Amino acid sequence: MDDKFIVSARKYRPQNFSTVVGQSHITTTLKNSIKNNHLAHAFLFCGPRGVGKTTCARILAKTINCENQTKDGEACNVCHSCVSFDAGTSLNIHELDAASNNSVDDIRSLVEQVRFAPQAGKYKVYIVDEVHMLSSSAFNAFLKTLEEPPPYAIFILATTEKHKILPTILSRCQIFDFKRITNNDTVEHLEEICGKEHIKADKAALHIIAQKSEGCMRDALSILDKIVSFTNGELTYQNTLEHLNILDEDYYFKMLDFAQQQDLSSGLLMFDEINRKGFEGDLVLNGFAEFLRNLLVSKDAKVAMLLEVAEDFKQKYLQTAQKVDPAYIISALNILNEAEVNYKQARNKRLHVELTIIKLSYLQQAVELVNNEGGLSKKKVVESGKAIAFRALPIVKVKEIKGGASLIIETTEIKIQNTNPQIQTAATAVIETKTIVKPVQTATAEISNRGSLGSLTKIREQLSKKNQSTDNTSKEITHENLQAAWDQFINKLAAKNNHSAVTNFKLATLKVINNNSIEIITNGEIHKAFIESERAELSLHLQTTFNNRILVYQVVVIETQNDNEVPADQPLSTKQQYLKIIEEYPLVKELRDRLKLELG
Repeated sequence: MDDKFIVSARKYRPQNFSTVVGQSHITTTLKNSIKNNHLAHAFLFCGPRGVGKTTCARILAKTINCENQTKDGEACNVCHSCVSFDAGTSLNIHELDAASNNSVDDIRSLVEQVRFAPQAGKYKVYIVDEVHMLSSSAFNAFLKTLEEPPPYAIFILATTEKHKILPTILSRCQIFDFKRITNNDTVEHLEEICGKEHIKADKAALHIIAQKSEGCMRDALSILDKIVSFTNGELTYQNTLEHLNILDEDYYFKMLDFAQQQDLSSGLLMFDEINRKGFEGDLVLNGFAEFLRNLLVSKDAKVAMLLEVAEDFKQKYLQTAQKVDPAYIISALNILNEAEVNYKQARNKRLHVELTIIKLSYLQQAVELVNNEGGLSKKKVVESGKAIAFRALPIVKVKEIKGGASLIIETTEIKIQNTNPQIQTAATAVIETKTIVKPVQTATAEISNRGSLGSLTKIREQLSKKNQSTDNTSKEITHENLQAAWDQFINKLAAKNNHSAVTNFKLATLKVINNNSIEIITNGEIHKAFIESERAELSLHLQTTFNNRILVYQVVVIETQNDNEVPADQPLSTKQQYLKIIEEYPLVKELRDRLKLELG
């Protein structure tokens, strides 16, 4: 009978510091602390999931109790303590899952165990995993023991969310921050496991797994186990893409070629093929944006180290990047980013992605990135630039000289010259001035013959006469004329069936201030609002009726009755009666105050 299957994450869990992947800055520190006997009484291991926090805690617990430590500060794995630890029978290590044991009682039972010294070995190690799940009362119950534990007790706290831990706990611990495992370290570790398990695996496939795991070794090993079962022990680039539902980068290279060649039909057909394979539109947009980012990174050798793709594709990225203009990449990234943000709001998601492909296909023709005084700006490219024809206007100046006058005519000609033959829309205006000096006997005679200034004088005289005639024909405003014009406007309102306005206009009182000013008296703010609502039409009506364009009016509110005054026939209240009595008989007030009476 075969042995029971154990997942790779457990089967290949590191047993020594040297086998921990990607955390050399922490393992080196811990080994030096063990060698120099400078161990802290409390550690806090924090970092993302699946990067080795609990593993390092267990290795530390095993190593400090090892009977035959190596010179490098590693456990020997052969002594009684190491063997019992590997078998899970050691009494010197206690693990507590704070996610399910987060109450005060759980911490109190842990604190009670701390009082007992280890029967074998030097230290008792308490590992509290997911410590951020402890309640506030449980944290407080743990504080004193964590600060001053017995010399044989060591606490190792592990968490993925350091910000949720109380500052009083953080200040009592030695903090170690674990980092995400790089893709290269993950690929190397996966290759080592594949070699031990006799699994055939392409390096490109392992790189895809490392990218998918996002720095989490446990996820990478879980994905590896799944694909091994799926492919019967043979990992290729294609079946890994198929199992992980990842779009092949070859599609993005082809899509970029179609967009550069403005081959819209092929681009839409390719998206249809991708869509039929079951890939969502947002995955296509995000993947294409990441692809263009990698292209932009590949253009500069200084930042090429940021290119995290399979080795098989690196050379292809570097070659393609040299052919594509960075202006196109930046503009395409802007379009893809906007499309990805608006994808969720789009009702027709397929059409939304297709419109993005259409924009990318004609982006090469529509937008050109130019250098504008050291900065970057976008300019639309047009097929041809046409110079603007300006009409040359003569400038006339009169200059007096001895023995007469000279008429100086300066003719300005504006010509458009293209300063850059490569950019058809950019042109510079060159101004040429020609000066002609013409002697005349009297400058005023010359000008008057032309009639330029004389015509201007005649126009001014005509305008002045017209204004005077207009002013003289304005009608005089009397109370009778004003009331007649007011009644005419009320009739207009009635014709419009605006009955509420008609009622309020009839209630208004008119007053003539002078020939250019009228006052309309209303009984309240509501009455005033009805008058003001017709201000535009009323002003036009009055100005037209009296033939006076400067006629204005103002609306005044006069309250008919003061609210504070009490009508004479209204009965007095108790308080008012009392005040009236004490005016006549002041001793009544003194009596009330002495007896401490209240008004009924």
